[in-house]
Amino acid sequence: MVFAKVVRSKAVARAAVIGLALGVFALAVLAAVSITTNARTTSHIEHNSRISDHWSQIDLHIGVESEALNNYIVAKKFGRDLLDSAMGSASPELEWQAANGDPLDVENAVLVTEAYSAFTQTLNDVRRSPTDRARSQILADQAALGASMVRKSANANVTRHRLAMDAYLAEAAQFNQKLSLAATVVCGADFLLLVLCAAILLTHQRRIEGQAVESRYRALHDELTGLANRALLADEIEDALWVAEQERETVGLLLLDLNKFKEVNDTLGHHAGDLLLKEVAARLTGAVRGTDTVARLGGDEFAVLMPHIYSPEHCAEIARRLLEALEGAAELDGVTVDISGSIGAAVYPVHSGSGAELLQHADIAMYTAKRNRLGIAVYDPEADRRDSQELSLIGELRRAIDEDELVLHYQPKVATSNGRVRGVEALIRWEHPVRGLLQPGDFIPQAEESEVIVPLTDRVLKMALEQHRMWRDSGTVLPVAVNVPTVCLLDAAFPDRVAAALSACDVAAGMLTLEITETSIITDPVRASAVLTRLRETGVRLSVDDFGTGYSSMSYLQSMPLHELKIDRSFVRTVTDSHGGAAIVRAVLELARALDLEVVAEGVEDEATLILLGDMGCTNAQGYHISRPVRAADLITWLGQPALEPA
Repeated sequence: MVFAKVVRSKAVARAAVIGLALGVFALAVLAAVSITTNARTTSHIEHNSRISDHWSQIDLHIGVESEALNNYIVAKKFGRDLLDSAMGSASPELEWQAANGDPLDVENAVLVTEAYSAFTQTLNDVRRSPTDRARSQILADQAALGASMVRKSANANVTRHRLAMDAYLAEAAQFNQKLSLAATVVCGADFLLLVLCAAILLTHQRRIEGQAVESRYRALHDELTGLANRALLADEIEDALWVAEQERETVGLLLLDLNKFKEVNDTLGHHAGDLLLKEVAARLTGAVRGTDTVARLGGDEFAVLMPHIYSPEHCAEIARRLLEALEGAAELDGVTVDISGSIGAAVYPVHSGSGAELLQHADIAMYTAKRNRLGIAVYDPEADRRDSQELSLIGELRRAIDEDELVLHYQPKVATSNGRVRGVEALIRWEHPVRGLLQPGDFIPQAEESEVIVPLTDRVLKMALEQHRMWRDSGTVLPVAVNVPTVCLLDAAFPDRVAAALSACDVAAGMLTLEITETSIITDPVRASAVLTRLRETGVRLSVDDFGTGYSSMSYLQSMPLHELKIDRSFVRTVTDSHGGAAIVRAVLELARALDLEVVAEGVEDEATLILLGDMGCTNAQGYHISRPVRAADLITWLGQPALEPA
């Protein structure tokens, strides 16, 4: 265990690598020193051997000359040529020693040269006294003595160099022995370091392999739930479709989206949201078959891949059982929440021919189930075509906003007492380059299901305010009303955008009425009340449109900062011929008076209805009997009629 910790230590790994590098460097240095030392030793031995050899040659030459002298003494006639050729033979060797020898050799060479010169002189004297045998013998003895002295000196130098070489070799051997010992120690240390490095390398390799396995697992699995992620699901789908194609089987894919998951995150926090996702993963995993694959695609979206199913109906039945297993209460840190979801199903090869198409169609079915609150929906090609057309329409609507294809028509609101105009309601129209003038019902519902409704509302607001300013600058003051969708009423930033638009267009806040629906209030009363309060603080007027169709919101009226109620046209249309319609209108009028709210009756289509509403105490009205929605220029023309000037 301790060794394993040591091996895994980064400091130990660095030290081992550095130590091994230093050890290899030390071996290289030792090798270089050994090579240099051996080369120097070899050179030294060769030099000394050469000097010694030359001293030996001097001894040999002196011997030859002495032998030639003896022959000459014995037989002068026959030994003269030999003596002549031998005389002076040692001179080149002495000259070499004087030029190449060591300092001591040079010194000895000078002395030997002097002795050799005397010896040579003696030989010359012997040769010049061929007839005087007694003198020749004396000179010969003298020459022999000189030769002996030179030879002894040469032999002494040979011996000196041999002893010096022996001592040098012994010293070199001792040094090499030390080098060998040092090399052995360094090699041993390097071997141990090599073993340590190998252990470290293997440990790190195993760690890297483990990390690679872990990284691959993380790359293919959701970190929070441990389920397969989108990448692994795509691989599993391709494998399942390949097997299904080979064996002519059917594969089902379910996509599940949780209901109100955002509310859990926003209200209880992300920790509670994570606990909810883990609980959903556990319920799904426990409810599927062993051959099925459960995956989390991101956020609150899950998928179940089901090979070996029989038909789309079988797939829908499994989805139903899965939804039943999923739904129910869950405890999240002491808070009980209800889990529910929407599931879309698609089947290969009935609905799709590829993995990507299977995912796409299951996703379309899931959004169909969610939008229509069906719980479960199987992919329907006809519905997909309609959705594709709607999606195309949304894309065109984004372009229409950017390219000013939107226009506003204005429907006046008049006082029932005298018919004077109290204001106008701005109603959007779309001048489509191909389909002509489109009414709100042709594109507003689709816009409200997408994010495009926000920039669309901002655009309508700006256009209405700019038109109000143009009318005002020309001498006609007409308060303007703009419809506001639910998404804007629940957007905390919407009041700031309204204030910015009023400021940019130089319009007083009291000239703008924002019309909201009862549904907007019911969706989230707390958030709606906060946004409405901020809007009222800016001075903007607030009106509830189509009042009466969402009766469940009446309890919120007393707490909402409203100015006006607009009675829905369905009640106004029957006010003259239906006791129930008239009763509802009277009740709304009484409620409005109790809450100090103004009332506008919508959908007035005849004179009798207008008169009756006035008799009931409804002060304002609008409808086709008064005027259809018209363009700004046509409205000014309409205003020119008698008794229709703005109040």
